[in-house]
Amino acid sequence: MIKLAYLNVENLDLEKSYNLLPKERKDKVDFYRFDKDKKLSAGAYLLLKKLLKEIGIDDFEIKIGKYGKAYISDQENIYFNMSHSSKFVACAISDKEVGVDIEYNDPTIDLNIAKNYFYNQEYESIMKSQNPSDEFFNYWVLKESYMKYTGLGFNLDLDSFEIILEDEITLKNDKNNIKFNLFDLKEYKLAIASSYNVDECFEYEISEIY
Repeated sequence: MIKLAYLNVENLDLEKSYNLLPKERKDKVDFYRFDKDKKLSAGAYLLLKKLLKEIGIDDFEIKIGKYGKAYISDQENIYFNMSHSSKFVACAISDKEVGVDIEYNDPTIDLNIAKNYFYNQEYESIMKSQNPSDEFFNYWVLKESYMKYTGLGFNLDLDSFEIILEDEITLKNDKNNIKFNLFDLKEYKLAIASSYNVDECFEYEISEIY
């Protein structure tokens, strides 16, 4: 079981959303100074809540693991991961481990990031592509989705593993048969690493998460 979804939070009613959050999430929202960031935090939680409700889970408790990855502590075999960028939040739920990343596809990105931090073959593929900045973000979201899948996040070095970006996206020397899926969402890139092939990413409207 797996489901991947995303939501535009630009027009999120912050006051209405805030009142639907548990205390722990309210504290997190309160930590942010700007409404933009508050909306991303509140919207991500409400999208997760919506996806869990669809599979019959109304009450759940979120805790943080050793390396910062959030998990549901009171439900067996339910995993989730969330990501946000600019105006979008993304969330996946599954019965197995999952990692998600969404990023704004910025055409002005400094490609030296790939040169300095990516695997050598990845950097070469980026520079040989017809649209290097676009290819950079293909690799970026795929790599981050894998790092989040492992639960290590940035404790796992970007150049310690190689993504093979062909018709089928794979991890070099993968022993766990991890599946990668990549989506173009207008000016954004979204990737998911999981045990499943994900064919569809569902777009939700704000009215659907209240």
